[in-house]
Amino acid sequence: MRRRIFAAAVFCLSLLSSRAESFRFRAESMSGSRASGRESTILEGSAQVSTDDLVLNADRIELSGDGNRYVDCSGSVTGVDEKKGVYFRTQRLRYDRTAKIARLEGDSTLEDKKNGVIAKGRFIEYNDAGGTTVLQVGVRLFKDELVCRSEWALYRREEKKLDLAGMPVVYKEGDEFRADRMRVDLETDDIFMEGSISGSIKEKGRDER
Repeated sequence: MRRRIFAAAVFCLSLLSSRAESFRFRAESMSGSRASGRESTILEGSAQVSTDDLVLNADRIELSGDGNRYVDCSGSVTGVDEKKGVYFRTQRLRYDRTAKIARLEGDSTLEDKKNGVIAKGRFIEYNDAGGTTVLQVGVRLFKDELVCRSEWALYRREEKKLDLAGMPVVYKEGDEFRADRMRVDLETDDIFMEGSISGSIKEKGRDER
């Protein structure tokens, strides 16, 4: 019991000493190690960590590094960046508070509500500072009538641009487009293709013209 109280006290002091940004937490239980070079704090049971940019929820959250720089979440992980309208859920998330990069692992979904985009993949790297998101393995992206699939994608939120590689295919209102590399303007739905281009266009009836 004393060990837990001591760990909690040291942890709270470390939070107060970090002036870079506000940092809040809550959980059903907390434990930690203050061994030199291996400092860590573990939050378990409906755990939550909040910073100026993100709110992270998970079954288990481990904090480590200088000034609790690294946040490792596992089990029913969800997160939200309210300022940018970005929401995500995943099996595991690692967040670097200094670089402001979140890495999602396992079946992961990222929703950009401001741009009306839903993206899915097995690995997602969300760069808050750079405004970019990299998606890998089984990538799917949805926006209105547009569906994009590939093994790799780069999504630039501010520019509303999407680069696709690795057997990319785009479905648009019944039409299908394939190429070695593709770029999609998510504001206009224009598609730019390079290398081994193929596709099919759905014939539109008179009432559809």
